[in-house]
Amino acid sequence: MKIEPIAFFQSPFMSKFGVPRQSGLIADLPGRIVLTGSYRDSDALRGLEEYDYLWLIWGFSEHVDAVKHATVRPPILGGNERRGVWATRSPFRPNNLGLSSVRIQRIDASACTIDVLGADLMDGTPIYDIKPYLPYADSHGEARGGITESHSWDELQVDIPVEVEKQLDATDVEVLRRTLALDPRPHYHEDDGREYGMPFRSWDVRFRVIQGKAFVVKLIRKSEF
Repeated sequence: MKIEPIAFFQSPFMSKFGVPRQSGLIADLPGRIVLTGSYRDSDALRGLEEYDYLWLIWGFSEHVDAVKHATVRPPILGGNERRGVWATRSPFRPNNLGLSSVRIQRIDASACTIDVLGADLMDGTPIYDIKPYLPYADSHGEARGGITESHSWDELQVDIPVEVEKQLDATDVEVLRRTLALDPRPHYHEDDGREYGMPFRSWDVRFRVIQGKAFVVKLIRKSEF
C-alpha cells in the first residue's frame, strides 16, 4: 500500500525538541492543517463544522531512517526499563505513523485549512488522514492507563523574564510556559545549569533548568544565528 500526505501541519515548534509528549497536554497550543495537492478541495471539509475534535494520522518525519526495535525505553520510566513498542507511544514505530486527537478551532473552507488546538506535531509534519472524533465510540473513561497510572511527570516551575514576555504575544507566552513546565529536555539530561536551545516560531529560546525550575535566559532571532 502506498500512502501520500493529504495535508501538512504548521506548528510553532520548528523541530521535535519541545513538542508535547502527547496531544492535549498544552490545550491552547495553536496549529494549522493545510490541505495539499489534489486533496486541497473545500468539498472534503463539508460537514466538519459539526464536530469538536479530530483524529489525525500523521508521519514521524524525523524518524524515518531510525533503527526500529521490538522494545523501547519509555521516558516516563526514566529510560531505565524496556516495554514492548505496542505498549508505548514511542515515536520509533515500524511504519513511522502517529495518531493524535486535536480540537477544532476554525475551519476555512476557501483556504482549505483547519486551525486546531492541542496538537503534538512539529512544523511540516505530513498528515495522511483526518477523521472526526466520536465521543460515543472513542471515549472510554473507565479504561486503564498502564504505566501512566503508576508513574507521573514532575512539572517544572517556570520563570520568564518580563523583557522576554514583551517579545511574544500573550498566547505564545502561555504556550512557552506550559512547554517548559513539561520539561522538554531529553530524559537522560539532569545536569543543572546546562543551557538548552529550543526552536520556537522565529526564535531560538535559550533556557536553563536549576533545581526543578526552568529559567528562560533569552530569545535569539533565527536571522541572528
